[in-house]
Amino acid sequence: MGAEFNWWLLIVGLVGGGALTWLVLADSTRRDHEIGDEETSAEAAWIARALDAPGIDADVAEDVLRAHRRYLGFPPPDVLVAPAELADLEARGASAESPDLAAPELPQPPESPA
Repeated sequence: MGAEFNWWLLIVGLVGGGALTWLVLADSTRRDHEIGDEETSAEAAWIARALDAPGIDADVAEDVLRAHRRYLGFPPPDVLVAPAELADLEARGASAESPDLAAPELPQPPESPA
């Protein structure tokens, strides 16, 4: 009877240990792509109330959140540039403008003669 009980303890211990490991290692934080437009507006209102700073209202916070979501959709930058160096780079002809946020237009196929 002792051997069967030992096997049962081993199985319960492995299952319990696996479950505990999963709970500890599981990443339950939310990602930006999981937040919908309606929740973005609610989050912006919460940020405006939480910061309680003049000049920060829900519309400004929502614009910042939407810009951040667009930024996360871009590919990672090749090089990070300090803001103090931007003027020097622009003088040398580098563009410091943000990338085009609109989808590129696809060329239209030529019309065939009827």
